[in-house]
Amino acid sequence: MATKLSSLVFWLREYQVLSRYRTQWFLASLFLVLAAGATLAVPLAFRGLVDAGITSDAIDLQFIYLLLLAVALAVLTASRFYMMSWLGERVVADIRQRVFKNVLRQSPVYFETLQTGEVLSRLTSDTTVVQTLVGSSISIALRSLLMLLGGMAMMLITSTWLASVMIVLLVLVVLPLWAMGRRVRKMSRASQDKVADTSAMAGEVLNAVTTVQAFVRESYEQKRFDTAVEIAFSEAKKRMAARSLLTALAIMMAFGVIVFVLWIGTRQVTAGAMSLGELTQFVLYAVFIAGSIGALSETWGDLQRAAGAMERLVELMQAEPALADDTNTLKSAPSHQVQQSKTLDRADALVLNDVTFSYPSRPDFFAMHHVSFVVPQGGRYALVGTSGAGKSTLFSMLLRFYEPKSGKIEIFGRNVSEWPVSDLRHRIGIVPQEPVIFAASAMENIRYGRLDASDQEVIAAAKTAHAHGFISALPEGYSSFLGERGVRLSGGQKQRISIARAILKNPPILLLDEATSALDAESEREVQMALDTVLPGRTSLTIAHRLSTVMRADHIIVLEDGTVVEQGRHETLITQGGLYARLAKLQFT
Repeated sequence: MATKLSSLVFWLREYQVLSRYRTQWFLASLFLVLAAGATLAVPLAFRGLVDAGITSDAIDLQFIYLLLLAVALAVLTASRFYMMSWLGERVVADIRQRVFKNVLRQSPVYFETLQTGEVLSRLTSDTTVVQTLVGSSISIALRSLLMLLGGMAMMLITSTWLASVMIVLLVLVVLPLWAMGRRVRKMSRASQDKVADTSAMAGEVLNAVTTVQAFVRESYEQKRFDTAVEIAFSEAKKRMAARSLLTALAIMMAFGVIVFVLWIGTRQVTAGAMSLGELTQFVLYAVFIAGSIGALSETWGDLQRAAGAMERLVELMQAEPALADDTNTLKSAPSHQVQQSKTLDRADALVLNDVTFSYPSRPDFFAMHHVSFVVPQGGRYALVGTSGAGKSTLFSMLLRFYEPKSGKIEIFGRNVSEWPVSDLRHRIGIVPQEPVIFAASAMENIRYGRLDASDQEVIAAAKTAHAHGFISALPEGYSSFLGERGVRLSGGQKQRISIARAILKNPPILLLDEATSALDAESEREVQMALDTVLPGRTSLTIAHRLSTVMRADHIIVLEDGTVVEQGRHETLITQGGLYARLAKLQFT
């Protein structure tokens, strides 16, 4: 309870939910109060009708009064509905934007324990629950509360003794209902977690649908998903049963109290202690109170669900990234900054000094162990080794996706930890082993490397990456939609789009992670020729299993089990007869 409450308080305070839209909240509250006032005035009109009598000369005026009340109630209720609905949509839009913004800041280690489908579930289903609360339930709850309090006040004015009896009995009814509401909240959180599990599973399977179909595992995955859905449905049934019982008890007990009090009231009318109009007025207010209690019990269930949903959303909004992008890192040391600017041009591009690293999920396994080497500016260096030797891990550390456990990494003479993350990544371009193609056009996919690039610059980068030919052959050329994850392209074409993107970025350091792994021999030769025109004068570090792609490298670093075992040029390493020579023999023989 305390955690959920603190989450709601954090959301209201930190994101200024009330103050940011104070005008809209004020108008919504004003319309709400006026609509409740108009509703509470209706029993007074009926009391006048009953007491005056149908044959009275004032009957026409009483009906005009009722008609005006109906018009006012309609206008005010519609205005209240619009303002609250607007607030619900606006607040949920803000939540989605803030959650997505914070999730984008997280390092890869964050997603080792949180599935993408889980985040998507919170962005959709959980925010929908909050939207229902803000746009509808809060309005209904406040209106019902006003009707409850206003109705009780008017009942006290009409008959103090009868109203007092009803209020005491209602208090005795509310206490057990409040206790049951806490249980419903726990069930709501469990139900939402199970729904998120199904979304995560569906997202994982759909992202790998070709693999699923290739292994003929459709039935297997369907059974897994069916099981997850049934578990979620079972949790939902428990929540619905508890909420239904809560609602039934609330209505039954509330109406039981009202019927008992009205029985007493009819005896007072019979005894002449109150008029029929007063009893009619009292009955109508009692109906309002009963309806308000029923509505409050419904919205209380919505509040339980929203509190659980908001807790899950606040977890994402509060999550601190492993690396803060502090652009003021160097402002506290101006002399050091000046020194860096003077030495930047002549410092080595990359320096690794006794670097050791293990992944947070596998702390006892060293992916890199006491690795040291230097890459000068403009150097074409290559990383070679068996799978799992630590090559891709090194790239992740250079991009600061992970921090070394010990040792030091310097980039252009500055410790990697001193670089603001964005500044560092602006200076590094990467062509990953598995190219990422967005569901957009070819032009937009390449322009992702530099968003302000002109069409001519994009086309020039594509030509350099030898991608211009197949892009031009697409139905709409550079405007052609490439499909989700680039399904309309071959593996080699995706890789060349990725290379064009990195070329367009034009960074001083270029990381190539198996950049030609998906290419056939002819395409590999074309891309290699393109890289030969791009890489001279630019620092590059290439991971390659195909040793033909690194033969022209200035220096080759051979890794095995996270340790540097050999260094040198291709010819030198061949003569040494070590791991590189064995790999070369396997490939070139």
